[in-house]
Amino acid sequence: MPEIWFPHLGIEINHLNRVAFTIFGKEVYWYGIFIGTAVLLGLLLAMHEAKRTGQDPDTYLDFALYALVFAIICARLYYVAFSWDNYKDNLIKIFATREGGLAIYGGVIGGVLTALVYSKIKKINFWQLADTAAPSLVLGQVLGRWGNFFNREAFGDFTNNLFAMRYQLSQVRLGDISDNTLSQLQMVNGVEYIQVHPTFLYESLWNLGVLALLIFVSRRKKFHGEIAGLYFLGYGLGRVWIEGLRTDQLRWGGFAVSQVLSAIFIVAAAAFLVWKGRQEKLVPKSMEGENSVENEEKQED
Repeated sequence: MPEIWFPHLGIEINHLNRVAFTIFGKEVYWYGIFIGTAVLLGLLLAMHEAKRTGQDPDTYLDFALYALVFAIICARLYYVAFSWDNYKDNLIKIFATREGGLAIYGGVIGGVLTALVYSKIKKINFWQLADTAAPSLVLGQVLGRWGNFFNREAFGDFTNNLFAMRYQLSQVRLGDISDNTLSQLQMVNGVEYIQVHPTFLYESLWNLGVLALLIFVSRRKKFHGEIAGLYFLGYGLGRVWIEGLRTDQLRWGGFAVSQVLSAIFIVAAAAFLVWKGRQEKLVPKSMEGENSVENEEKQED
């Protein structure tokens, strides 16, 4: 019987190993490979965008080295903070990152804080830095969610819609499965399956659409901060409803933390874009260099 199954789409995956290969006795997981690939492609995209807009591409290589470290630290701290019951009696587990436990929003917050400090030290425009990095960030999220697929995590409650996905019950963490899903187990030839929303897929596809939007607007942007604002607005709109489907939510006081944070980002980003749009009736002088570089490239083409 297949380990993973999309019954209404006719897709069956007989075997999908979490481990890609072993090196020096250490297992290398597909999740890590996806994250590593996402970082590399994101960096290349940011450097390409920097060159297109007349910036120094090496600025983003330098920034990425700091941002990656602090993003991982903050992603872990965010997860631990809202899963404290799992760590309070064994603090050493906080450092056991190979067991999983990184939160995207924690990583985003870490990246933003790093950008604020970096832009201040280097005396560069924070919003231009944020605009250049935003498409790379969402590209990373498009790819990173497929690591969740290989890990059999980040799925939703029971569904019977077109995209319904089945995992073998024996291969999924019981703590990630809702009572409603358990009550509707699918038994096929003696094998028990859960049938759930593939929320990893929903978010990956949503983020792909956000990425396309950001790339489209970046060629026509009217002010620094527009692309970053659209990222938080677009990603927040997708995450706020997708998070509601998930069964592994980080919760605080009865609320799904990522849903609340998404709602805050949606309101803040929308307000920022409206306010900034009204303030910037004309293209700022600081953007003239970008436009001239872009025009020169068009002439060369």
